[in-house]
Amino acid sequence: MIYDNVKKLADEKKIPITVLEERVGLARGTIGKWQNAWPRINNVVKVAKELDVSVEDLLLEKVQ
Repeated sequence: MIYDNVKKLADEKKIPITVLEERVGLARGTIGKWQNAWPRINNVVKVAKELDVSVEDLLLEKVQ
């Protein structure tokens, strides 16, 4: 779920995941690992700031 939210928001802003990882100081492939494991909260905060969204936007499943 968190990976899907990050991917969707990054795509909307036309930021490749690899570029996002580089901008926030994460190793390449780190965000991809979020498909199967929960990330460290400090990394979620960094990504949220870079995408200009709240941490909640990344963590919660959106009802459509």
